[in-house]
Amino acid sequence: MRLLVPLLRSPAVPAYVIVNLDVKDPAAYEEYKAKVPTIIKKHGGEYLVRGGRFVVEEGTWKPTRLVLLKYPSLAAAQAMFADPEYAPLKKLRQRLAKGEIVMVEGL
Repeated sequence: MRLLVPLLRSPAVPAYVIVNLDVKDPAAYEEYKAKVPTIIKKHGGEYLVRGGRFVVEEGTWKPTRLVLLKYPSLAAAQAMFADPEYAPLKKLRQRLAKGEIVMVEGL
């Protein structure tokens, strides 16, 4: 008798998306803030930080508005940014704010 053992897959490594934005039109940016959480959640993402006070402990970095998101994997984070449903919101964000977005695998 042959015993079949399922292949064990290592769990996906979570990914974090770090966003620093300089919002030029806060009133208009409210539309983006209201609509984007649904798409983030659709891809398994969750907010860990969304704005708020911060302190630069060392260095010369001068962030403006920080957002930290957690996704189940780097692929999930990339899928969110590639989602056609996100495309018009991305254009809106890029029109209303300038910034940087970094994705990194974590623990």
